Amino acid sequence: MPGSGLEALDRATLIHPTLSGNTAERIVLTSGSGSRVRDTDGREYLDASAVLGVTQVGHGRAELARVAAEQMARLEYFHTWGTISNDRAVELAARLVGLSPEPLTRVYFTSGGAEGNEIALRMARLYHHRRGESARTWILSRRSAYHGVGYGSGGVTGFPAYHQGFGPSLPDVDFLTPPQPYRRELFAGSDVTDFCLAELRETIDRIGPERIAAMIGEPIMGAVGAAAPPADYWPRVAELLHSYGILLISDEVITGYGRTGHWFAADHFGVVPDIMVTAKGITSGYVPHGAVLTTEAVADEVVGDQGFPAGFTYSGHATACAVALANLDIIERENLLDNASTVGAYLGKRLAELSDLPIVGDVRQTGLMLGVELVADRGTREPLPGAAVAEALRERAGILLRANGNALIVNPPLIFTQEDADELVAGLRSVLARTRPDGRVL
Repeated sequence: MPGSGLEALDRATLIHPTLSGNTAERIVLTSGSGSRVRDTDGREYLDASAVLGVTQVGHGRAELARVAAEQMARLEYFHTWGTISNDRAVELAARLVGLSPEPLTRVYFTSGGAEGNEIALRMARLYHHRRGESARTWILSRRSAYHGVGYGSGGVTGFPAYHQGFGPSLPDVDFLTPPQPYRRELFAGSDVTDFCLAELRETIDRIGPERIAAMIGEPIMGAVGAAAPPADYWPRVAELLHSYGILLISDEVITGYGRTGHWFAADHFGVVPDIMVTAKGITSGYVPHGAVLTTEAVADEVVGDQGFPAGFTYSGHATACAVALANLDIIERENLLDNASTVGAYLGKRLAELSDLPIVGDVRQTGLMLGVELVADRGTREPLPGAAVAEALRERAGILLRANGNALIVNPPLIFTQEDADELVAGLRSVLARTRPDGRVL
């Protein structure tokens, strides 16, 4: 079907997340290779976002397609309910335990990150219930956190847009100040970690530690543009939580599988959670998949004599597990964790050069997880909307990345090269130099 026909069909049939119904434009992609994708008109784009921080090994890896086809011909799918399993699920669980920091030794498979966070919340509450502490139902999260749009995962997501108009959300959730050092107005002149820890203590005292099940957080906050906390934040948070018997859930849906230059951000920060949620990079998006890892102590309670009464149809999907194993092989064989560190550092340095532009407020980088925060005024740090910048970058420079609010989210594939980085920075400079303080691009 010609490109124009596909675009018209798209407008007539597909509901796009976050897209206004008044927007007629569509970009229909048809192929990809490495860090590049192409649309129905044959135009090529540099994918500087790894789609949604997903495609660690890049697009068009024929070996992953072969693995999927071979697995489908042998055993395409079987569940992991009851006593039944499949060989690929068992192999992948063992592989993940080997890659993950101790004592994360038990694995529950999902089809994605939001599902994983739903399971993590259930595990946390059930853990306390089965220990005789059924009053522990409260979940602590942070404002500006993104954990998905399910009932539970959406309930702990800290953006108002995901709550407004949807009726009652998940009860017993409290939102804390996010540790975003650039947004120093949030901390009343105090040290970021000191402020956040004092607020956390006050919140625990107000709710009552005997009523709190867990705190959930992204090690590095992705939706606001790679906002990493101070180095002492997670160690001090974990120590305080554990002193009250409160579980720590780490949402590593974006940060996992090499994004930070480590297999997991837990390695980067030196803090191992009680429950770790992963997805995205586990298969580089070639098949939807996710995995929740937890400690033996948590697993003993949530499984116990009664079993864990929560299961998804596609948990442990054989083809997804086979692709995940092959994807992890590529990450290891091609040293993509090292590439994330070296090219990430280079790209961070190049992006920092954009600070000579008055609308660039902050540039942040951990591995190949980067963000550029746009401001209308550097003195006040007034946010400058980035949507027009992302659109102009696509139209004028052939570069794809996401803007969320005033943050440009840069999460390229882990195969990104220095030449790709240079192309990205040149395109960004050409657009940002023409961007006005009201967000318009001339």
